Amino acid sequence: MSITIKSAEDIEGMREACRLAAEVLDYIAPHIRPGISTKEIDRLGAECMARQGTVSATVGYQPPGYPPYPASLCTSVNHVVCHGIPSDKPLKKGDIVNVDVTVVTKAGWYGDTSRMYIVGEGSIAARRLCTVTYEAMWLGIMQVRPGAHLGDIGHAIQKYAEGHGYSVVREFCGHGIGRKFHEEPQVLHYGRPGTLEELRPGMVFTIEPMINAGRREVKEFGNDGWTIVTKDRSLSAQWEHTVLVTETGVEVLSLSAGAPPAPAFVPPEIARPRGAGQPSVGSAAAGPAAPAAAAPTVPA
Repeated sequence: MSITIKSAEDIEGMREACRLAAEVLDYIAPHIRPGISTKEIDRLGAECMARQGTVSATVGYQPPGYPPYPASLCTSVNHVVCHGIPSDKPLKKGDIVNVDVTVVTKAGWYGDTSRMYIVGEGSIAARRLCTVTYEAMWLGIMQVRPGAHLGDIGHAIQKYAEGHGYSVVREFCGHGIGRKFHEEPQVLHYGRPGTLEELRPGMVFTIEPMINAGRREVKEFGNDGWTIVTKDRSLSAQWEHTVLVTETGVEVLSLSAGAPPAPAFVPPEIARPRGAGQPSVGSAAAGPAAPAAAAPTVPA
């Protein structure tokens, strides 16, 4: 399958879809506190999408070999790496949770993003993992420009995460996105600079590293067909943005007013939403202000 280069009109559609996805996370952020269940978070996300006029891309989503996904969001708690299914179990103080949302607009464009949230104060170890993962994602984003390569993104993420004593999940990756949920290219979060696909203006894809506090190995959990956990039960964190390769660099499509601020090393022209000032901190979001050859890869 070839990579789809988006036209100017396509890009406007993607800007809207990604902004709306980010605004779902803005909407749920104030509610993430001890005692709320991930099923209630999912209900709030669905409520926001209904108000927007978008629909969830994940409800009923069924790639080959998987059962239909049963919820509007993915909610991955503590050692769950990705694809956690919302449940009635209440979150407790100190938990970390990734909330991953993909919306589909009336025009048929998909917008995809995720954030980490710390429930209550959280441990120093949990905060550090969330912060380093966030910074690693942004270092990957900063590699995006015409003429760069996908391997540059993965190398920047891997070097930073492993330099802090963490490991990078290999089995899941970022992906192209547009009028389909998962398009080419696959975006690995590890690799060697100067390798893989060369980046061209009009490419749109996600960067969404999954970083483990312990070893990188993962496994399926239970029999729901979706939930992936760390094999050693260590904490795992993930952040996700959808990006556009522009003529001169990169535009982050999934920023919103409530998104956590980018790290200080990110140039201001990349770090803020299009046409807006510096984004403010979303309630409970675990951004950087907090203290401080593998198996087949599947788009996350």
